[in-house]
Amino acid sequence: MKTYVFGHKKPDTDTVCSSIAYAYLKQCLGMDVEPRVLGDINKETKFALQSFNVEEPKYLNDVKIRIKDMKYLRNAYINERMSLEESFNLMHEMNVTGLPMIDDESNLKGYVNLKDICKYLIEGDMYTLETSYDNLLKVIYGKSILQFDDEIKGNLIAAAYRSTTFMDEIKLTNDDILIVGDRSKIMDYAIDCHVKMLIITGNFNIPAELLAKANQNRVNVIVSKDPTYVVSTRARLANYVYLACNQVNPITFRESDYRDDFITLAEQSNHTNYPVIHKDKCVGMIRLIDQNSYEKHQCILVDHNFNEQSAEGIDEANILEVVDHHNIGLFKSSLPISFRVMPVGCTSTIIYQIYQENKVDIPKNIAGIMLSAILSDTLIFKSPTTTELDIKTAKKLAEIAEVDIEEYGINMFKAGTSIEGMTIEEIFQQDFKSFKADANSIGISQVMTLNIDSILDNKDDYIKHLNTLATTLEYKVVLMFVTDIIKNGSYIFFNESAKDIVANAYNLKDLKQGLFLDGIVSRKKQMLPKLLDYLTK
Repeated sequence: MKTYVFGHKKPDTDTVCSSIAYAYLKQCLGMDVEPRVLGDINKETKFALQSFNVEEPKYLNDVKIRIKDMKYLRNAYINERMSLEESFNLMHEMNVTGLPMIDDESNLKGYVNLKDICKYLIEGDMYTLETSYDNLLKVIYGKSILQFDDEIKGNLIAAAYRSTTFMDEIKLTNDDILIVGDRSKIMDYAIDCHVKMLIITGNFNIPAELLAKANQNRVNVIVSKDPTYVVSTRARLANYVYLACNQVNPITFRESDYRDDFITLAEQSNHTNYPVIHKDKCVGMIRLIDQNSYEKHQCILVDHNFNEQSAEGIDEANILEVVDHHNIGLFKSSLPISFRVMPVGCTSTIIYQIYQENKVDIPKNIAGIMLSAILSDTLIFKSPTTTELDIKTAKKLAEIAEVDIEEYGINMFKAGTSIEGMTIEEIFQQDFKSFKADANSIGISQVMTLNIDSILDNKDDYIKHLNTLATTLEYKVVLMFVTDIIKNGSYIFFNESAKDIVANAYNLKDLKQGLFLDGIVSRKKQMLPKLLDYLTK
């Protein structure tokens, strides 16, 4: 089963590049692994990937369990042109009470259960046969003598009278299917009337002259070993199953539907079996008893370990590993996992160590994006989160990638910090993260740009956005730090209802919107910890 490697919901350069680099390592070690992202890739990350000709990972919507992950009955259906008997036997073999009904192109045509079949056999038309020549041959254990039609439709008549009485009283036509035993005169009469079919019972051999006449008159002929009564009784079982279908628009589920939605609707609808659709074709049937039979998604998390920052449905997935450099959150796992957390400035720094431990060479393009991640998270080593290991690792990666650290880092930040043409919401959301402090929700956006004046000139609009977000999403505190990597500091903005909290948390006596905080550039080590400490105390 494929394993997905991904970072948090607000992909930054570390999240994306670490996912790609770690997925490549796992592939080298023989795992079926694929990097994914949980959101749009920002300009800085796009620059890094394009610089080293690395493909962007695909988007991962969620890791919730879907119908396709469940062990439903695949290929469980009946063709609408199956006989009633064959349909019943298939249900019996599969130990189910009903099955979806499809046409030759796998389009869903309805749902048939045992109750429908019984109802048709008891209450349906007893005198009409509508089936195929092959269906009838199988059901009455017959032997083909003459076949002119693939489709057999007509009135079932058993020759039960004396020959003279029958020929005087019964007017046969091309719409009739005659069941007859060792009675040559009635056969001759039926052939003269051009009946649709003769079913000769008791293994009687039709006389040669009658067979020649039947051939000339295009009369279908089948011989059965059973007596007339048995053949008459069994013949109706050859009818097409669609004649018994009473549910032409059953409730269906698509393979992409979620398991929890299936359970909810199934419990409300009071049915137990449901057709499963994929690309508008019926692919099987899911039963309510299948709800606890499924495979979980296999996941490796990088650059985060908070459930609320991860993929939707992460609590329904199997988390195999975590590689991170943040504080440990309220993380739950039902199975033991590899949990690698180090107090360094970037996840890629940790991943570099894992490459060394496994003696796997790092290609030039992978080294380039790992370097990009380190330079991004450490602000080219200006962030207080930077460690000697980050710097040492970055230098080794720069040698492999054949780039100058300072020159490449500045170019990357220039490409990534442009906010031209972006809305306030887009600027705010590009690196926004949510956290929990006891019962309080807090949100911190960090905007890195070299165009500080553009934000300061429109600060009233940004403040309004913060106030609205805090009210509508019930945040206790919403902050926006606009980081200037040249001045090595950040401008702080906050929702107005949280002014006292912010002032006390950061020990700011003269707090005002847009205040410059010298040296404050790290959300992980400077912005978040002080706020968490204050709110929890």
